[in-house]
Amino acid sequence: MEFFSSEFLTALLSIIVINIVLSGDNAVVIALASRKLPVDQQKKAVFWGSFAAIGLRIILTTVAVVLLKLPYVQVIGGILLIPIAVKLLVGEEEEEACKEADCLRDAIQTIVVADLLMSLDNVLAVAGVAKGNIPLLIIGLAISIPIIIFGSQIVMMLMKRFKIIVYLGAGLLGYTSGEMITGDRHVSALLHGSVSFLHWLIPVALTAFVIVMGIWLNKRQAASQEGHC
Repeated sequence: MEFFSSEFLTALLSIIVINIVLSGDNAVVIALASRKLPVDQQKKAVFWGSFAAIGLRIILTTVAVVLLKLPYVQVIGGILLIPIAVKLLVGEEEEEACKEADCLRDAIQTIVVADLLMSLDNVLAVAGVAKGNIPLLIIGLAISIPIIIFGSQIVMMLMKRFKIIVYLGAGLLGYTSGEMITGDRHVSALLHGSVSFLHWLIPVALTAFVIVMGIWLNKRQAASQEGHC
């Protein structure tokens, strides 16, 4: 596959489109993790979080074919994503105090870890298009970075105006975790026949779980703060 050949350009366009389509939940994670930071810190968190996440995704994509053959890898990733989604809601009602450096580091870590977990079930598509062409993979993902960053900025702006979007965003991550679990080929094989309804019930249930847990933890936190006043 030569550079700038029609085959290369077609594959490159495919990788960019795949990343745009699959990066909606990544933009939500970036917005959720960065929304409480000062404006200058937000920009740093968005840039470095996105940059590190894309770098890790490149590495993950190169080993995706082998990694995704391991049993229940997607299930583990989906389960690990649930507490991250809940954590992003905690403190929504009351702003948490922390040093800017600590907040920035925590935001970047959250973006990277969540992106890495969510990428487990979609990097195979990118790896298939790249067909082992690492330069093609890197170029395609690099072009996707500003698109993801721009998308996260829009989501963050909406979250500041409409608080309900914060909960909907966290719910989306819960739904994504459910899709990862049911999308695992070993689990999918178990959910055929009479229990096939679990394919949609599990994501919906995890969406509700994340939102309810976030609301409950915020109320508990608020009550605790009132008790110390």
